Amino acid sequence: MGEPEKPTTVSITNQVEQILRRIGTNSKVEGVVVINNEGIPIKSTLDSTSTVQYSAEISQLADRAKCLVRDLDPTNKLTFVRIASKKHEILVAPDIDYIMIVLQKTKKQGSAED
Repeated sequence: MGEPEKPTTVSITNQVEQILRRIGTNSKVEGVVVINNEGIPIKSTLDSTSTVQYSAEISQLADRAKCLVRDLDPTNKLTFVRIASKKHEILVAPDIDYIMIVLQKTKKQGSAED
């Protein structure tokens, strides 16, 4: 009685903060978003509109990818997803409590490749 309620959100540890800073220093990285397993943003370097959009879409994609990997081999587990388009690469690293999303420029942005 009288004790403050414990927060129910996932807290980002100092180790994760250091990793986010290190990733953000890469010149190809355009943004980093960390979301919880419900798709709610915990931390982001993107604007709020982009953060909400990437959080919702990638959360659904990660859930489907986890199911796909599990259905193909019940002893296996999803560890990483990479989506490449002409403009960006979206790197998705799911973990137990959160999903990290990194948006970066493609390696050959602006080239005349197919």
